[in-house]
Amino acid sequence: MADSSPAGRPRFKVDADVPHSARVWNYWLGGKDNYPVDRAAGDDWVALNPGIVTMAQQSRQFLIRVVRFLAAEAGVRQFLDIGTGLPTMQNTHEVAQAVAPDARVVYVDNDPLVLAHARALLVNTTPEGVTTYLDADLHDPESIIDGARNVLNFTKPIAVMFMGVLGHVAEFGELRSIVDRLTAAVPSGSYLALWDDTDAGEAKRRASESYAETGAVAYHLRTPEDLERIFDGWELVEPGLVPVTRWRPNLAEVGTVQEIDAHGGVARKP
Repeated sequence: MADSSPAGRPRFKVDADVPHSARVWNYWLGGKDNYPVDRAAGDDWVALNPGIVTMAQQSRQFLIRVVRFLAAEAGVRQFLDIGTGLPTMQNTHEVAQAVAPDARVVYVDNDPLVLAHARALLVNTTPEGVTTYLDADLHDPESIIDGARNVLNFTKPIAVMFMGVLGHVAEFGELRSIVDRLTAAVPSGSYLALWDDTDAGEAKRRASESYAETGAVAYHLRTPEDLERIFDGWELVEPGLVPVTRWRPNLAEVGTVQEIDAHGGVARKP
């Protein structure tokens, strides 16, 4: 069941009878903000693609390392996190404000369950910083930019983040258009950070297709080459677009890095 967003796209209400990607992801991460239908869909996916749980956990570690790099090494003080998902451990604002107390973070999502939890749990961690939430659709970048301008200064560098959400866009051309329109609004010295699951064989494709057959919103897998094309015109930070476990792993992880089929990277706008 849905009503319409200002942009004319359907805005879905909470439905406990159909799996929801944010709740399934929460289940894989060991959270409790999910329903039996989400756990069943999550278990079915794991049966076909057991590595998905490791990918969920390691992608969160990637986010933590990326945000810490952006705040500590790149000096970024503004973050636009698009496709927030349900709050879990070490969220963007917690990592950023631990390094830079004055960091300003805007979370973007259009799911009512996500937004309800965000308002309750994603509270500012420092007196100097700002943490806020924007009800907007990934498919409507102009609305995201307009809303974010109320909090972020678009004359100073901004980190634009797409953490495991770009598969919600069916066509690659539309995906490129969305990212390009969003990043065109940020100045030189800004950063683009993303990771996504990648098409790595029949088992993963079967799991994705089976998930879509439950009535849930389909998630479209792409190749690492497709993800790298999103960074065209940007300066990729070393080590480039790589499996998320290999993006600047912590010293304690070196030598024990797990190989997974999700790729991520960070790039600077020239």
